[in-house]
Amino acid sequence: MANQFRADFRALGPFQATVEAISAPASPATTIHLCCLSSPMGPLLAGAVDQGVCLLEFHGRHNLEGQLATLVRRMDAAFQASTHPLIAQLEKELASYFAGQGKGFSVPLCLPGTPFEEKVWAELRRIPLGTTISYAQLADKVGQPTASRAVAGANGRNRVALVVPCHRVVGASGTLVGYAGGLPRKQALLELEGSR
Repeated sequence: MANQFRADFRALGPFQATVEAISAPASPATTIHLCCLSSPMGPLLAGAVDQGVCLLEFHGRHNLEGQLATLVRRMDAAFQASTHPLIAQLEKELASYFAGQGKGFSVPLCLPGTPFEEKVWAELRRIPLGTTISYAQLADKVGQPTASRAVAGANGRNRVALVVPCHRVVGASGTLVGYAGGLPRKQALLELEGSR
């Protein structure tokens, strides 16, 4: 379907076609500002509303179109290729992170999800830089020790890579599994953070 919200997304570079494929509501309640950011690990699509950053995804992320469609539906929003003060703050924090100087992210977030997803995403933000945990440990931390698969699903639906560090969750034996941005990128992120 063509995007009902007429906009020019050429500034989004490699993300243009994916964003254009998403249908916006006829009368959106909010606007998600989108920018394409560069990083040492490839282009990133960043999105923000006034309440916080709601999107940060690598180019080539598995099911990016589905993630964007879910975001539009949950926020009753339309996309606009434009900058936003929170994206500018995020860009500075990302520069520190990739330079190995980051102590964490302080940019406000807006993470609409189910109550379970939001609980998992909040717990992901508590994983310290330079450490990893298993899906089973994450399930324990959210109070559902038998829900490793559900936790893994919520982890995979995280739409704010790096800031909500889903890449810090590994298999039970410490193996790298389940990263929508690709396992080589997950390995590189963990090496950057000093946990590999």
